[in-house]
Amino acid sequence: MSATSALPPRPRVWLTGGQGMVARNIAEHAAAAGWELMAPSRAELDLERAEAVQAFVRETRPDVVIHAAGRVGGIQANIAHPVDFLVRNVDIGRNVIMAAHTAGVPRLINLASSCMYPRQGQNPLREELVLAGELEPTNEGYAIAKIYATRLCQYLRRQEPALQYKTLIPCNLYGRFDKFDPAHSHLIPAVIRKIHEAKQAGAATVEIWGDGLARREFMDAADLADAVLRHVAQGESAPELMNIGLGFDYTINEYYAAVARVVGWQGEFVHDLSKPVGMRQKLVDVSRQTAWGWAPKISLEQGIARCYDYFLDKVA
Repeated sequence: MSATSALPPRPRVWLTGGQGMVARNIAEHAAAAGWELMAPSRAELDLERAEAVQAFVRETRPDVVIHAAGRVGGIQANIAHPVDFLVRNVDIGRNVIMAAHTAGVPRLINLASSCMYPRQGQNPLREELVLAGELEPTNEGYAIAKIYATRLCQYLRRQEPALQYKTLIPCNLYGRFDKFDPAHSHLIPAVIRKIHEAKQAGAATVEIWGDGLARREFMDAADLADAVLRHVAQGESAPELMNIGLGFDYTINEYYAAVARVVGWQGEFVHDLSKPVGMRQKLVDVSRQTAWGWAPKISLEQGIARCYDYFLDKVA
């Protein structure tokens, strides 16, 4: 199959990170039923082993690769394990992308991260700002690894312009299948667990790191899945590098308040000003996404309610 040929009616899609939140949201999307989906777990295919990855791609011959795998976590995890976040993610990105290229896979969707943008970048963050300034130190290793994979896709296209190896840069994500362990989770699942436990314990207060005025853009992973499904079907019309996000953001205090409303906790918040808060704002520019004709559909409280229902059913 050439890089510009149409996909078969039932494309064979290799989805990396098969047990992760993003991959599982993609797999449960209704349109994914039209794929021959391959989403091996880490136990079945260790993406850090280059030879195993190469053998898998040679044997399965996917039509499309969706690269959603990686070592992920919140501020605490990034600060505690910077080597893991850099080295393991670089290895995974290189192994997946180069194995796909070597085997002649015509299409690859690389899922990056808005943490690739400079800490002092002007918001909303435009795609051309990648590598235009110093990164946020609290997740620098992860950001460098994501930049590496993104640039690798761009370099391959520079050498072979017909290749459909493109990158989506999602804003912060949360949703069903998320992690709720405070040592590894991102903001919204961590807040859901914290406020749920405060309600169960009858606690009068919940602590917020910093002053709560930093702004973040969090999108339900089901919306990202919808964008990815559209990209599989219409990727040739998409730009090489494109943000996927809401186009607006909220303060950390507003996220805590929204979770409290969904959970039904009515206590007060206190702020620990000694804790790190990361970038003061990280809002992505969605001009390319809008021109492509896609927009998210799930509101903040709808998404938090979906995530909390999952937490109650699978975790709590």
